[in-house]
Amino acid sequence: MGSYEGYSAFEDIQNVIGSEFIVEDTLLEYDVPTFYVRPKGELKSSFIRVLDKLEPKGFVPFMRERNGRITIRVVRSPWKKPGRSIIPLVLFLATVGTTLYTGYWLSLTSKYVENPLLGAVTFSIAIMSIMGLHEMGHKLAALKHRVKATNPYFIPGPPPIGTFGAVIQQKSLYPNKDALFDLGASGPILGFIVTIIVTVLGIMMSTVAPAESNGQFLKVPLLFIYIQGLVLNPSQNPLFLLVDSVRYFILQFTAPLEPGGLALYLHPVAWAGYVGMLVTVLNLMPAGMLDGGHVVYSILGHKASRIIGAIAIIALFLLGFWLMALFALFLFMTRHPDPLDNVSKLSNKRKALSMILIAIFILCITPLPFY
Repeated sequence: MGSYEGYSAFEDIQNVIGSEFIVEDTLLEYDVPTFYVRPKGELKSSFIRVLDKLEPKGFVPFMRERNGRITIRVVRSPWKKPGRSIIPLVLFLATVGTTLYTGYWLSLTSKYVENPLLGAVTFSIAIMSIMGLHEMGHKLAALKHRVKATNPYFIPGPPPIGTFGAVIQQKSLYPNKDALFDLGASGPILGFIVTIIVTVLGIMMSTVAPAESNGQFLKVPLLFIYIQGLVLNPSQNPLFLLVDSVRYFILQFTAPLEPGGLALYLHPVAWAGYVGMLVTVLNLMPAGMLDGGHVVYSILGHKASRIIGAIAIIALFLLGFWLMALFALFLFMTRHPDPLDNVSKLSNKRKALSMILIAIFILCITPLPFY
């Protein structure tokens, strides 16, 4: 046992494990301290306390189940190269620039936006709020579970969106399945709330006018249809409006809509709301390292999540989101990392919350964008 960086280090680790678990057997496997244990109390919280005690000492525990027995293996914490704090700021400023340009471009292409500069600013604020608060949800969940993560890296892009979103790079593994679920669910939920607010404001700023036969008509999610009805016809019965919204949503899939009558000409802020719904449903696709992939893995485990992920990627191809499908396929090629504690189960309240995520996914499903 002395080969593991000295007997004292091994003894220190053993004392920490023994403070929270009943140690049945102790050994070195490939010079890695391995303990067969039984929990003294609640399994999940016991492991978290072990993690909290070992991390300051420079060690990371992994809890797994092997042949019906619980094992904890302890390794040295890997050294992480510190990130360059200036890069997220530079990318943020660049993305503000590209979204301002996109908002100005959208305003110029619409005869119903009187002030292109105001349209540029409002679009940039709207789309950056959706993307930024989505990533802030991930960051807050990472802080809650003490998962080391970078600040958001915004990705500038061309019109008609102005950005390819943002990403947060995680520097450490999730403690357990609860943390994995929270990191996956927090971004879409917070981004979804902001998207609703942006969509309401955007539709209020949009213009209803006779439809032009040569216009480009947008197919929209069920949620967008329902919000549009609430804003434009506030006296309508919400339940009847929901039925009409579902009927119209299905009609978008089954038959092309003939232009005629009145149409809603979207303000750039309303377009940002539509993009927010599109981003939400794509992030919730249960594939690879996408947010939906994290959620499905935390609920169903590795094998089932791989099957569902493959189905999701095929669905993306069939729906026409080829670039997103290729991106999801790229992520799918890498095995999803396990949490440190891969033995304890996901909490019941998070299983219940997954029903809300499914509802958000359904509300934001977007037909092929244009016809």
